[in-house]
Amino acid sequence: MPASLRADDALIVVDIQYDFLPGGSLAVAGGDEIIEPVNVMARRFRNVVLTQDWHPAGHISFASSHPGMAPFQTIELPYGTQVLWPDHCVIGTRGAEFAVALDIPHAQAVIRKGFRETIDSYSGFSENDHTTQTGLAGYLRERGFRRLFICGLATDYCVAWTAEDGKAAGFECTIIEDATRPIDNDGSLARAWDRLNGLGVAKAQIADFL
Repeated sequence: MPASLRADDALIVVDIQYDFLPGGSLAVAGGDEIIEPVNVMARRFRNVVLTQDWHPAGHISFASSHPGMAPFQTIELPYGTQVLWPDHCVIGTRGAEFAVALDIPHAQAVIRKGFRETIDSYSGFSENDHTTQTGLAGYLRERGFRRLFICGLATDYCVAWTAEDGKAAGFECTIIEDATRPIDNDGSLARAWDRLNGLGVAKAQIADFL
């Protein structure tokens, strides 16, 4: 685990938004438990980026957009298998807002994702076609960052995909495991860690930064 942080480190805080917290439309169990530890840990980092799920109404990933389908069923789209979700993080709604308890005033950038109607986006780096870029990689490269530490919601989807794409873009990536919480539908958490371990994504714990 990192003995000390470096000037080329950045913390990526993924999707701590109301719809992913208890009471939200796509609530992640225990999602609220990580907010204060993330706030405390973020103070150790000079450089922080936030990602924000940002969907138009009627997004292709919503089960409600596909008559007869239910949340957590899957369909095939041109870019691959798509999990269908409850409507969530719709632009202009409270559910899309960052939790008011998230207190990282020195965060320097917000990357919004999933705003194209016909493609979902888990990763902070690219949409689910693995081609359409958010611009995060270019931002991080231009600022000279090399090591990324990733936390937030949810472990097995947006956190994992952000780490995978970060590795593919040439960054060292570490997931701060206990600063995440999973959805874990039908073994998705185990599958995500199998992929991450195979790519050499490292794990850390909140205590490593305190």
